[in-house]
Amino acid sequence: MPLAGVPRTLGSWQFASEGVIDQETLDVLRADDILNRVYSRGYGLPAYLFVAAFRSQRNGKAPHSPKNCLPGSGWLPLDSGEITIDSGQGPITVNRYVVAHGDERSVVLYWYQSRNRAVASEYKAKFWVMADAVRLNRTDTALVRVVVPVVNRDEEAATNTAADFVKSFYGTLLHYLPA
Repeated sequence: MPLAGVPRTLGSWQFASEGVIDQETLDVLRADDILNRVYSRGYGLPAYLFVAAFRSQRNGKAPHSPKNCLPGSGWLPLDSGEITIDSGQGPITVNRYVVAHGDERSVVLYWYQSRNRAVASEYKAKFWVMADAVRLNRTDTALVRVVVPVVNRDEEAATNTAADFVKSFYGTLLHYLPA
C-alpha cells in the first residue's frame, strides 16, 4: 500500500503537516515511495517522521544512512548509539543519534525495516538484504527515521518522546511495508 495511506492519527499523535522534499533530494534518494510528515500531540514536542521505501536495492537504489545525510545537510553529530524500544510488536533496536545545527539540537532515531525485521546496523541491514536476495529473491527495505527537537538541552525527554512516537506507529507502519 502507498505510504500516503498511513493514518493521520497514530495513537495520541495527530498529523500536523506534510513535509516538503525538494526535487534534487528526491533525485538523490531514488526511493520508490516516501512519507515525510510532522505529528504532534497538541502539547510537548513534535515528531518528524520520514520513511523511504525501496522495492528493490538492485540498480544502485538503496537507503542513505542519516549518519551520512545529516552531516551533509549541516548537522553535526554529537552522540550516537543504539536503544531498544518496546514497539508493541516486540522489542526493536534502533539507532539513537544526537545532532546539532547551530544552537538547535535534535534526537534522531532510525532503523532499516525489511520483512518484519527492524535492523539498526547498516552492516547488518546489508547482510539481511544479501541473505533475502539469495533465499527469497527480494531486496526490498525501508529507512525509517524519527526526529524530535531537544528543548533546554533535555536529550532524555526528546529521546522518550521519539520512542513514544515509534510505539504509536510501528505496528501500523508494518501494514504499509512488504512482509
